[in-house]
Amino acid sequence: LCGAVGMHWQDWIFSSGGVIFSIALIPSLISKDKPALSTSLMTGVVLVIFAVTYLTLSLLFSGIVTFVSAAAWLTLATQKYLQTRNAKTP
Repeated sequence: LCGAVGMHWQDWIFSSGGVIFSIALIPSLISKDKPALSTSLMTGVVLVIFAVTYLTLSLLFSGIVTFVSAAAWLTLATQKYLQTRNAKTP
């Protein structure tokens, strides 16, 4: 049931969706407005778990793309944390 390059069709679906989600995060990454820290942190951690799970299922591209999405969410969490910390500094 593998495609022409040895990818499972599910890998194509998950990785395509992951690329779209990652692209959708670009405006948030470059904007001053950031999602809540808890939202970004939880999403990033869950996506890391998903990525590891995809890799254990031999869904290589899905795992890689999901790690990229996780990194983007964790970057947003870091940005929000620094933004809040700097706002508290007089």
